[in-house]
Amino acid sequence: MIENLKVENIIISKQGEESDNFKKFINLINEKNINLIIVKKGDYIEIDKYSHFEILFPETMYISENVLNNNSIVAKFTSNNISMLFTGDIEKVAEERICELYEDTNKLESSIIKVAHHGSKSSSTEKFLNLVKPRIAFIGVGKDNNFGHPASNVIQRIRKYTNIIYRTDESGEIEIKFNKNGIKIKTMVSN
Repeated sequence: MIENLKVENIIISKQGEESDNFKKFINLINEKNINLIIVKKGDYIEIDKYSHFEILFPETMYISENVLNNNSIVAKFTSNNISMLFTGDIEKVAEERICELYEDTNKLESSIIKVAHHGSKSSSTEKFLNLVKPRIAFIGVGKDNNFGHPASNVIQRIRKYTNIIYRTDESGEIEIKFNKNGIKIKTMVSN
């Protein structure tokens, strides 16, 4: 994306392991003079006077199992009275830890969820979804992917909370606009 689009800021967490792809990514950020913001649990990123991101995960102690996925940034975006939980590629082990951190709070409760790990069967556990209580779900998933994403049991678990599920394999690109009156969702079916 950053090779083809103008990007001003990139937000990442400290990496649990480095790879050649990550080194290439950092070199490209430096080449293009993009502002790199490294976040951790508890950080806030203010967008404007009505909107902000709160970083809920990862912690400083990383989950060792599938390091890159399970230490993805989990962030809650809030704009006026609407919130959206971004979950990255976390799996069950990370969801369990996040549930431990926030189970006696309403921190995870969100109007919208970006479903973890493309709707993988290893994510979107019952306990996690029960703390989020989403009214709308978005799943970023490739059409006819080799992994079988999204898993049918994940769809069934999400449907206990909402029947409003948008999937990029069915709707193409999905655009969400937040404003003081709520949200507007636009889909662009791909060919």
